[in-house]
Amino acid sequence: MKKYFALPGSLLVVFLLVFASCNDGADRSESIPDFTGKLTQEEIEAGVMTPEILWKFGRVGEQRLSPDGKNVLYTVTRYDAATEARSSDIFVTTTAGTDLLQLTESGGSAYNPRWKPGSDSIGFLSNASGEIQLWEMDINGLEKVMVSEIDGGINGFEYSPDGSKILYLTEVKYRKSLDEIYPDLPQANVRIIDELMYRHWDHWEDEYVSHIFVADLTAKGLKRHFDIMEGEPYEAPLSPWFDQAGITWNADGTKVAYSCKKMSRNEYAISTDSDIYLYDIQSRTTENLTEGMDGYDRYPTFSPDGKMMAWQSMETPGFEADKERLMLRDLETGEISYLTGNFDQNVSNLVWSEDNGTIWFITGHHATYQVGRIDLDSMDIEMVTEGIHDITSFDMANGVITASVMSMQMATELFKIDPQTGGLMQISFVNKHIYDHIEMAEVRSRWVPTTDGKEMLTWVIHPPGFDETREYPALLYCQGGPQSAVSQFWSYRWNFQMMASGGYVVVAPNRRGLPTFGQEWNDQISTDYGGQNMRDYLSAIDNLAGEPYVDEDRLGAVGASYGGYSVFYLAGIHEGRFKTFISHCGIFNTESMYTETEEMFFVHHDNGGAYWDVPKPRNYSFSPHLKVKNWDTPILIITGEYDFRIPYTQSMQAFNAAQLLGVPSKLLVFPDETHFVTSPQNAILWQREFRGWLDKYLQGQVPIRRQ
Repeated sequence: MKKYFALPGSLLVVFLLVFASCNDGADRSESIPDFTGKLTQEEIEAGVMTPEILWKFGRVGEQRLSPDGKNVLYTVTRYDAATEARSSDIFVTTTAGTDLLQLTESGGSAYNPRWKPGSDSIGFLSNASGEIQLWEMDINGLEKVMVSEIDGGINGFEYSPDGSKILYLTEVKYRKSLDEIYPDLPQANVRIIDELMYRHWDHWEDEYVSHIFVADLTAKGLKRHFDIMEGEPYEAPLSPWFDQAGITWNADGTKVAYSCKKMSRNEYAISTDSDIYLYDIQSRTTENLTEGMDGYDRYPTFSPDGKMMAWQSMETPGFEADKERLMLRDLETGEISYLTGNFDQNVSNLVWSEDNGTIWFITGHHATYQVGRIDLDSMDIEMVTEGIHDITSFDMANGVITASVMSMQMATELFKIDPQTGGLMQISFVNKHIYDHIEMAEVRSRWVPTTDGKEMLTWVIHPPGFDETREYPALLYCQGGPQSAVSQFWSYRWNFQMMASGGYVVVAPNRRGLPTFGQEWNDQISTDYGGQNMRDYLSAIDNLAGEPYVDEDRLGAVGASYGGYSVFYLAGIHEGRFKTFISHCGIFNTESMYTETEEMFFVHHDNGGAYWDVPKPRNYSFSPHLKVKNWDTPILIITGEYDFRIPYTQSMQAFNAAQLLGVPSKLLVFPDETHFVTSPQNAILWQREFRGWLDKYLQGQVPIRRQ
């Protein structure tokens, strides 16, 4: 089975769409999906977010700045909910936000845009031939030529710095298939498993792994292909996200650096020890640059002069949410330096200045994500941007910075950042036609006292048309992760605009266990699932319930993943606060979860060990199933059968218990969905059931005027 690859800034990109053809002159307009995202008159008149409108948003993906800093390439993905068709195309605009041009109109997939070094050409991936291959075109989107003809297609590529070579990703076979093992049993269907990591997030492991290839790029296409991981049963980029940003050329194009976990599958399941490997193209040899560093080491990036390499590194083995440290290696001496030891935040998206003296990065601050930089001479760290937004990626060239920016009130758009002042100027307006016709919910920040004398940032989202003289039902939003900030993210499922549009006040606390408030705040949740962070949840909802515009008799709690666990746990301890719950893909039984999940290091670290250890780690005492006898409040439970992180059996256990206890409950099982719900019609159904359940028990359609 082919794996899905998530390239930087994009959604899943291995997919096939039907191309519309009008060569026979027939009128096929009715069969062509509507990828314009236009609103109906009824939607315009209603003027609020709906599930159907949410799926009309154009989704800005990867962006690439031209070497002269004058133009920026970016992708936009759109869906047609009626047909479930999908279209991803490439656009170019100036960094002044003028002269927008759509470069591809495939009706299929065009993505991974790259400026070809030393030319006016643009490289990109497209499935126009039936398989995903490398194509090139000019800056006007003309003269499109297919460059690669790789059997099975490719999943990502990067030009070498001089444009003479490319590296590309494709799958290679590393073990026998069932047909090869038992050729006389063609109808047999079984998975034969003799080691761990036999499935990951959303896919079963098969006989293929992703490898990195290098090829010469000539006028006649690709020549002299070779696998830089030949014969290895390992994969790069790292599963399960397969992020291409973890692979890069060095400054002169003679070497390739990549992150990989080169270990047995059993070791893989219990370890986060990825290393950065440097492959020499001329000698065909590989060197491990981070040997002895036992946590995640990822995202290498070389200085322009080729003398240094920076990367992100976690120190603690087995802890997937440890601090993302900024490390630097002198490639001549091998000396390694830890640059952010005095900076109590993560770093990501590392970008070198052209003079080799500064490293720019993205970092969190109070549930927002900003651009910062470190001066390599003084080691001073400076925040460049500020504001209520998340900067999710950025690119630099010739003194110009462009960035992808989102917030709870805006899906991702492109902005230009002034490197001196940090000021932001919007240069893409993909969804302006939607914002012009719907009223967005207002987002406010609030610092809430906690039970241990600290202050907790909580986002409060007021419904459209908010009237402080009325009383509204309120939803406590429980974040997943567990270590994932309630930042200014825009989600196409847990969308705060969508929740608030139903007439709900949404309370979204940055409880204990979340980044952007320092590592101590982030780390506190490990082995304490039912402790301080649960008290933080209750502090947030109790604080807002005291507002005159919140009806304390109409409170609900919702969440997914660890947020789903939170809902299950709160259902057993809430003491009548809530009138209903919704849990998506939540952990119900921490003991069975320990051996049901796939990345064993996650549950081992967060629980403090295995449930058979003596003494048994304390965190198992926080299993929601131990308090299920206290459940007395209606609950909606949702899961996907292809969720291998928190298998659907966890949700089944919770639902079965609720039914046996006589608690009003409903279970939604999506046979084709994973930890997420990604197909348009399933997602719209999810939103309708979500809203319908809340309206049934909280009567949230109409605010009640206070007497």
